[in-house]
Amino acid sequence: MTDEKQRPEWVPPDGGAEYTTNVMKGVTGGHDGMLAQNAAQPSPPNQSPRRRQLTVDDYVQGVLARDRTILARTITLIESNAPAHAALAQEVLRQLLPHTGESIRVGITGVPGAGKSTFIEALGTMLCEQGHRLAVLAVDPSSSITRGSILGDKTRMEQLSRHPNAFIRPSPSGGTLGGVTRKSRETILVCEAAGFDILFVETVGVGQSEITVRSMVDFFLLLMITGGGDELQGIKKGVIELADALVINKADGDNKIKAQAARAEYNRALHYLAPATEGWGTRAYTCSALIGEGIAEVWEVIEEFRQQTAVSGVLAERRRQQTLDWVFAMVEEHLKARFFQHPGVQATLPQVKQAVIEEMLPATSAVRDLLRAFEGEGYQNG
Repeated sequence: MTDEKQRPEWVPPDGGAEYTTNVMKGVTGGHDGMLAQNAAQPSPPNQSPRRRQLTVDDYVQGVLARDRTILARTITLIESNAPAHAALAQEVLRQLLPHTGESIRVGITGVPGAGKSTFIEALGTMLCEQGHRLAVLAVDPSSSITRGSILGDKTRMEQLSRHPNAFIRPSPSGGTLGGVTRKSRETILVCEAAGFDILFVETVGVGQSEITVRSMVDFFLLLMITGGGDELQGIKKGVIELADALVINKADGDNKIKAQAARAEYNRALHYLAPATEGWGTRAYTCSALIGEGIAEVWEVIEEFRQQTAVSGVLAERRRQQTLDWVFAMVEEHLKARFFQHPGVQATLPQVKQAVIEEMLPATSAVRDLLRAFEGEGYQNG
């Protein structure tokens, strides 16, 4: 085409046909013209192209074949809160279940600034180079605007994210308590079915999330740093009682001596605490994720833990108990959802809330009124 309207503004007035451009009509209503080219049939006029809907078999076979695209779509399906996706997701999980349970699940937490991402990248890269397949489930803070993940961990783990044996999945916390998504357990199972033999579950390190992650992993690692004042202050937070190992990061340069002193101090304190895992003694270690020192030793501790607990039966019992706890947690979640969606509760709740706020109704009576509204239609708070 040689129409002047199709020539860039920078073309000289005497420019010839060599400056002309070809303009391809875009896809109306869509955002990715490539989708239409990949579709089996061209999209109808004025209709945006859509990805092919996958069946249960497509999801299952794709995950078992280690297709990363299908794996990502399966996790998205699992994380979806849409009622239409629930039945499909549960059937996919049911068929994948026989292929799960062969990985070592490691929870990693620590205060902001402890170097969690650097530590995970150093340890993960080492494991991938050894031939392991690693999945990192990093629970990201949610955007207050889109409610989606800000992908912070994936951008920080640049080297690990490029490794062919690694799979990093940032999941938006979506405002859930402690920042841990309620679908994390299902995501672990999907990754195991896809052949990942090591799973890291990283938390944002804000308190309640540690308890949730502890309930879904085999080994719980607490990453710490020195130089923040009283080293034993962390004992009061309770999270140390959940840990199977304390790792003091950034033990390099001038900070190395301080880190070693902190390790000795923690080990003295840990002697008086009950172990987080039966038959296993929690101890403190030092490492430098920046220069790689001590990283291999940390993994040796995790492997020793797995071997010891597998022989004693503690690991199998822990997983059985975690599955039962998972069942009851989901029961509570569904009951809570049904309660607040009940028409009687929705009709009664505003006046009960107002009465409680105005101190005209005791809290116990408010609970009684709401339960009556839930149990019987037509109840009116009087």
